[in-house]
Amino acid sequence: MLPLQSTLISIIINGLQQGAIFALLGIGLTIVLGTMKFLNLAHGALYLIGAYVGMLFSVQRSLADGTLYNLGFTTVGLKATEVDVLGVMVNLNFLLAMVMVPLVVFGIGVLMERFVARPFYDRPETGQLLVTFGLALVVQEVIRALFGPTTFQAYQPVSGTIAGTVSLWRVIIIVISIGIIAATYLAIERTDFGLVVRAGTEDSEMVRLLGIPITRSYSLVFALGAALAAFAGLIGASFQTVSPPIGTERALVPAFLTIVVGGAGSVVGAIAGGMVLGFVFAGFQQLAPQWSNIVLFGSVAVVILTRPEGLFGSAEVSS
Repeated sequence: MLPLQSTLISIIINGLQQGAIFALLGIGLTIVLGTMKFLNLAHGALYLIGAYVGMLFSVQRSLADGTLYNLGFTTVGLKATEVDVLGVMVNLNFLLAMVMVPLVVFGIGVLMERFVARPFYDRPETGQLLVTFGLALVVQEVIRALFGPTTFQAYQPVSGTIAGTVSLWRVIIIVISIGIIAATYLAIERTDFGLVVRAGTEDSEMVRLLGIPITRSYSLVFALGAALAAFAGLIGASFQTVSPPIGTERALVPAFLTIVVGGAGSVVGAIAGGMVLGFVFAGFQQLAPQWSNIVLFGSVAVVILTRPEGLFGSAEVSS
């Protein structure tokens, strides 16, 4: 394969994989913002929880610091269970993690909505920002206290390549992520549940007067957003290192950039925004890594200047 072809294929695969992670984060954040008008700065903490819980389900890691180490635990996590599937080594534990992580964080999301978000629905946005940012810091510091500041290396549960150059695991992740994104879109846009949620966005009091339990729908939307963020953390940890600050650095900021580009409150916008930023970031990571973050933020600035409501957002939500 020619170098140019190899580079283009690498950019496409990496762009789709990174874009899928950005889109999952963006969808989780935007459905909460769009339906409940709630700014959740703890969204990155849910990504962080997903990364750590997924790691514990998937592989065994050595500890060198932290409360668990001081209590006598030198290792944490399940020992990897690898099997040979048609010549490809597969860690079966990761399959368990792909089911358990969203379920665990879905439950956390239900509790967050009930005890953290709901009391602040009718309060000023500054209150929402402060309480969720504080919660994010608490989660980050609890994890740092338990596991120490150790940076854990990325782990890929599936080995092997396609045509000798393309990571098989990246292709699998792209396919799975597209399936989850499509299912979320259909749940919000094509079901009775989604209709209730979207009606609540327009006039929640009218929905309540019709006898529809909109509060329960809000709880499910919040939990769904949490589960999507955790799943993004699970697959993100298979490509990048895991440490306490990743919730803010690799999740919260990209999630907000995604909905700025795509448009607040729009699932389609979050998908488009995630893919645009994913390809921009992957392309410059491949060609000029030192410029990747600069170009990423520059692209967002161009969107803000030319289309403040985002690619698929409404001027009302933007304002």
